[in-house]
Amino acid sequence: MSDNTGDSAATGKGGGTASGRADAKAVAAGPQPEPIRFFGTSWLEHDQGYGLRRAGAAAGSLVAAVAACFVLRFAYEGLQLADTGGFVNVLVVVMFAICSAMAFRKTWERFSTRPADPDADRSLQGLKAIGFIGSLLAYFFRTFTEAPGEALHRTEYETARTQYERRRGTRTGNPSTRKKRK
Repeated sequence: MSDNTGDSAATGKGGGTASGRADAKAVAAGPQPEPIRFFGTSWLEHDQGYGLRRAGAAAGSLVAAVAACFVLRFAYEGLQLADTGGFVNVLVVVMFAICSAMAFRKTWERFSTRPADPDADRSLQGLKAIGFIGSLLAYFFRTFTEAPGEALHRTEYETARTQYERRRGTRTGNPSTRKKRK
């Protein structure tokens, strides 16, 4: 399944003629936008049903969060039926509340900055798995302003394009064709 991001053009499979291959190389020149889950590269120009994708992502994450709350409610009722005691019931509720709050914060931060230490971020995967409702709610609330992670991707892409244009602009031609001075 493709998001129409020009994968065939970038790999050179788009055209059978020499001009088709030249066009494919022209498309692949320079940095390419990084796709975002559920949005592909539609975040760049806000095309290809971007608004509908945002609405769908918001609705989907909210439905998933509500369904997850029902699952946790049934799990809590199971603990009550097992008669584990008040301390265990309170401990489970507090654990899910704290983990959800931390997962919300970490997910929200991840939309605007890359983690400074990816290994430390990986060590929090268990916490995020327990607090998955917080992550779903962060995704839901972020879709009101942008595609989750759009600002980060846009900043990185524009920086890469600026650097690429600056490098390309300072060149005056192919260095191998210049005449050597004696």
